[in-house]
Amino acid sequence: MEQQSAMALDARIREVYAGLSAAERKLADVVLARQQDLRGYSATELAALADTSKSSAARFFRRLGYAGFEEFRLQLRSHATQHSPLARLARAPAEPAADCGLQAHARRDAQRLLDWSQELRDDDVQAALAQLARARRVVVLGYRHSQVTAQYASLLFDQVRPDVQLLATGGGREAEALAGLGTRDLLFVVDFRRRSAQLARVLAAARAVDIPLVVLSDAGPGEWLASAAQADVVLRCARAAPQPAEFTPLFDTYVCGISLVNFLATALAARLRASAQARLMRIEHLHATLGDLQAPN
Repeated sequence: MEQQSAMALDARIREVYAGLSAAERKLADVVLARQQDLRGYSATELAALADTSKSSAARFFRRLGYAGFEEFRLQLRSHATQHSPLARLARAPAEPAADCGLQAHARRDAQRLLDWSQELRDDDVQAALAQLARARRVVVLGYRHSQVTAQYASLLFDQVRPDVQLLATGGGREAEALAGLGTRDLLFVVDFRRRSAQLARVLAAARAVDIPLVVLSDAGPGEWLASAAQADVVLRCARAAPQPAEFTPLFDTYVCGISLVNFLATALAARLRASAQARLMRIEHLHATLGDLQAPN
């Protein structure tokens, strides 16, 4: 069971998928589509969503290697907390290693940026830029830690093109924001772990009305993710690489996401050069009129 627990849920399902019955496959599809909020469902509710029986559900979870649904749910809870700052702090040594200083930290981030930039597909970047350039309106969304990068994206995009809005989270305004969007608009989503269960529901609602989606995600290439599965374009940002045992960072790094947003805004300005330049000139004129910026030394 320990070896199976280490395997990603989607990989475990795909390994047995071909041998599942029709009813079990329907349940597998529901589980894959709702990975981010599975902890909120009972076995009966999942079976109902798949339009199958509780007995088929029980067989399905046994096929995955669990004794039953309760063991499956316990594994989900354990997996959800293993990347928390609390869990990382518990694994950290009492005495920090010599290679834990600021310069070593900066070198790791610099190497991460270099490795990631060589792996990111230019086709995906160009596809995201095309969506950002032609969209009538752009709504930017990010929950929890993703909200910082989402806010940065909305601030930069707003300077080089009109009709950019940051969807504030926590206010329950998602329905109103989506109601104003259509096929000519764009939902630009930042989805970094630890993920909000709300995002999967928002994206499903967006896809139901054919709103184009660009997702900036830290999911690895082999990691199935609800947001990535529903997106028109997925831009993958490097997550922290495995660290030596003596160095356990408490928090994920977002240097690749911030760098990519900066690049997208700069490249978007170049693509929309005339209109971007006119917009920036109006912004600078208004800053001068308002006198709201401190003069440089």
